[in-house]
Amino acid sequence: EALQRIVSNLANKNGEIHNFIDMLNHTIKNVQVNSSNAISELDEEFDGLYSILDEMKGSMASTIQQEEARKVQALQDQLSQCSNALESSEELLELAAQSLDIKDPVEFLKVENLEQIVTMASAFRISLKPTVSDSMTHLMVDFALERRILQAVNFLPVPKAPEIDLAACLVADNCITVSWRMPEDDGRIDHFVLEYRKTNFGLPRVKDEQRWELIDYIKATEYTLSGLKFDTKYMNLRVQACNKAVAGEYSDPVTLETKAFVFSLDSTSSHLNLKVEDTYVEWDPTGGKGQEKVKGKENKSGGGPSPKRTPVNTRSSARGSRDRFTGESYTVLGDTAVESGQHYWEVRAQKDCKSYSVGVTYRNLGKFDQLGKTNSSWCIHINNWLQTTISAKHNNKTKTLDITVPDRIGVYCDFDGGQLTFYNANSKELLYTFRTKFSQPLLPGFMIWCGGLTVSTGLQVPSAVKTLQKSENVLSGSTGSLNNTA
Repeated sequence: EALQRIVSNLANKNGEIHNFIDMLNHTIKNVQVNSSNAISELDEEFDGLYSILDEMKGSMASTIQQEEARKVQALQDQLSQCSNALESSEELLELAAQSLDIKDPVEFLKVENLEQIVTMASAFRISLKPTVSDSMTHLMVDFALERRILQAVNFLPVPKAPEIDLAACLVADNCITVSWRMPEDDGRIDHFVLEYRKTNFGLPRVKDEQRWELIDYIKATEYTLSGLKFDTKYMNLRVQACNKAVAGEYSDPVTLETKAFVFSLDSTSSHLNLKVEDTYVEWDPTGGKGQEKVKGKENKSGGGPSPKRTPVNTRSSARGSRDRFTGESYTVLGDTAVESGQHYWEVRAQKDCKSYSVGVTYRNLGKFDQLGKTNSSWCIHINNWLQTTISAKHNNKTKTLDITVPDRIGVYCDFDGGQLTFYNANSKELLYTFRTKFSQPLLPGFMIWCGGLTVSTGLQVPSAVKTLQKSENVLSGSTGSLNNTA
């Protein structure tokens, strides 16, 4: 048996060696092919450089020839003027000599204005200095600098790893802005590559990690990842610089906190007339057939057993111990409880939705109870049946709001601060604020009749909401008689 194991190990080792030999041969071929490709690319680069130099040489030679033609023409024009002046002067000299040979004074006086004619000869007005010089030194070139640059040409270096500026990175409004810099100036950087992945660990790990997502060809040293769902606590990010030929090493990865409130709808306890799929709930008029209809009846003591306790930001298992909502309580709750902190989620209703409520409740909401009709639930209610109205409800009290019903409703819950605020999710306009002291964990709650609701979770608290929370204590009339200290 020992010999058999040794033989088996040797056979495996032989197989590994065969595979390694094949890999080496394949690598040799790749080296040869890649070397040939590199030489071809080098030839193309130098051919391109030669072409540029030839083009520059032709252009400069043409400039010299044009300057030569201009100077030659100027000198020829001057030469022609001098020749004409010389010819005229010789004629005048001959005329003057003939006049001087006249002996008879009477005949001499017959020669009119001879002195004036000689004085006005063109030979006296012509310049005897060349109009242009014969020097062409102003068209000489000095390639000393270029020669040194060309002599310094070498293979492209591998770019250094960028450095992510953690202080300049920002997580807000469901976006992450990443900023980085190069450790030294490198004018040959062509672009950057950003990679990111979601994680539940505070420090980068090797195992149990999602694969990296890649954003390529980033020209700037900053990039914003938008439209994210923060369904994990953190995000790892790293950047690499690339020049024309090669990519450098990745930067040291950084981890940004992306903690947000994530939940699904609990289908195990929803009303039978509701069809629930993850974060979508739809009215289903056929779903409640066979169940006992109880109308106009509320369970004041809290009804059936409470939902199973669920820690914040953890998903509960199916709560089989909780009875389904029934009667006219067309309700479904979230499967994750809020026990501390500040959280935000949004709700969008279908256009044909007749009636729906959005809010929070303690776990003791009875199976016949409706949101806002108990002292342990708070909600915004929208009615589109006869006319569109929006109202705030708590402890069976209603406050009608004189505002336009938004397409999306944002829900901001500050558990520790005792505040539940509803916003127009598009404009971040304040709709209503409940102020109380929450004494128990809160579950997101939704009621719907005719239509459907889509819930968006894993959202950061928008910066506009944070600003409103800081700048305004409570808008006039936004709290009022519905407040309590439940």
